[in-house]
Amino acid sequence: MSNNRRASDELVRVIPIGGLGEIGKNMMLIEYVSGRETDAIIIDAGIMFPENDMLGVDYIIPDFRAVQDKFDNVRGVIITHGHEDHTGAIAHVMEHINAPVYATPLTRGLIEVKLKSAHLLDQTTLVTIQAGESVRLGAFTIEFFHVCHSIPDCVGLGITTPLGLMVHTGDFKFDHTPVDGWPTDFGKLAEFSQRGVLALFADSTNSDRAGWTPSESVIDPAFDQVFSQAKGRIIVATFASLISRIQQVANATMRHGRKIVVTGYSMVENTRMARELGYLDIPDDMLIDMNTARQLPNDEIVIMTTGSQGEPSAGLGRLSQGRHYHLEIEPLDTVVISAHPIPGNEELVSRTINKLIQRGAEVIWDPVMPVHVSGHASREELKLLINMIRPTFFVPVHGELRHLHMHAKLAMTLGIPEENIAVVENGTILEFTGESMSVGDRIPGGYVFVDGSGVGDVGPEVLRDREILGRHGFVIVSLTLDGRSNQLIGKPELISRGFEYLRESRELLNDARDAVAEVVYSNGHHSARSLRREVEKKLDRFFYKETKRRPMVFAFINEV
Repeated sequence: MSNNRRASDELVRVIPIGGLGEIGKNMMLIEYVSGRETDAIIIDAGIMFPENDMLGVDYIIPDFRAVQDKFDNVRGVIITHGHEDHTGAIAHVMEHINAPVYATPLTRGLIEVKLKSAHLLDQTTLVTIQAGESVRLGAFTIEFFHVCHSIPDCVGLGITTPLGLMVHTGDFKFDHTPVDGWPTDFGKLAEFSQRGVLALFADSTNSDRAGWTPSESVIDPAFDQVFSQAKGRIIVATFASLISRIQQVANATMRHGRKIVVTGYSMVENTRMARELGYLDIPDDMLIDMNTARQLPNDEIVIMTTGSQGEPSAGLGRLSQGRHYHLEIEPLDTVVISAHPIPGNEELVSRTINKLIQRGAEVIWDPVMPVHVSGHASREELKLLINMIRPTFFVPVHGELRHLHMHAKLAMTLGIPEENIAVVENGTILEFTGESMSVGDRIPGGYVFVDGSGVGDVGPEVLRDREILGRHGFVIVSLTLDGRSNQLIGKPELISRGFEYLRESRELLNDARDAVAEVVYSNGHHSARSLRREVEKKLDRFFYKETKRRPMVFAFINEV
């Protein structure tokens, strides 16, 4: 592998836009360049959940601005499965691309919900594909093969280019007893190996976990144990797109003679769509609304909700804070969190669990009981994949940097030469010929925050301001000056929020006023703007000296 980009008349260029160096917002652009002709495909368009210090941010989408000039060459957008970290940004991406979107039936249904909400459904061409089928997209032939994950209808991709075959696993694990009865297509993987694989792009999320990932089927006995022991309502929180888990909860609900309520817009819409497509089998008489549930005994009710990642605005987060629109935690409630915390969300999840317990709920989560298993391959499965594929070049994808490095080291123990492995982060360009892989420059990129209806208008500066406001609050000082004499009229008025209740801090308030008056009566200022800056600096220093805190200070000058 070369570390410098090589000039070539014919090459395949791979640009990871999201998902490498992080968990979430998976997106990859693959180009075939020959002379002046260029064809491109995009794989996935996901979101990432905000971290603890990203105050007010709803979610994060891939920063694709640096490759937007390539979108005219895109022949198709391929979505490997229906989870948010692979589909959540589809509406944002399709605003800029005029190409079909290819997805399996369930994934297509989940995408339709998002495009309809964004008013883009009518102008987007959706093509339904099935595992085992292939499509021609410009210079690429895409073969879809089934993989197991934690949602039905997942596919990996065999991508035949003029320079060789590339395999992209999507999210996967080797589950021999999946709840839908459809194991990963080992035969197709073996066939790829016989044809020769130029490059393998493989899911790295669990590369730091030894052994094998347990089967989804182990969850059913755990649910049975929870349901048999629960004396009141059972509230199950999971991802809205985790359709197979919703089915497992519904099955347990039926076995134990309860009724099920689905709450939250995204979960309600996804459940409706999955039932219409036949991916969820929930009898009509078992699915009830909240009003009907209030008329039944608590020990006959199961409630499905969102918020398994501790998101404050999701159903479980609102329940833990006592701010849910329709529900409150009651004595004897059992809350089941059927999801693992995404890296970075551990603190939010722990805080939510503690608040639920404070409100009197019995909370069950893994590892208290195996009510969730990962959908990603652990180390022994990753070894098996590499040994089956035997690629010439290997690129670990989908994971934080530590996961990518662990996956690379694992590949080396299996005989993949170190020079044939590329551990790269978002934006790093990889170029392939039929015989070589080179690591090129890194294009600009970062986080694009979505805050309400705003996309990209919240940046690091705004988040820093929010952090300061959250930690120290703010103080507003209002001055009235005589326009001719420039003398202070009356006392400065100070208002604070989140810093000190100044009405009860008379000494601090009086000293702050004296500090403001000192600035006004000095001869250093020449304009209202300069006076405002000096007052803000003076109070910033004053409050830090007196309280060891730095609230944001805003000064307003009124001249009469």
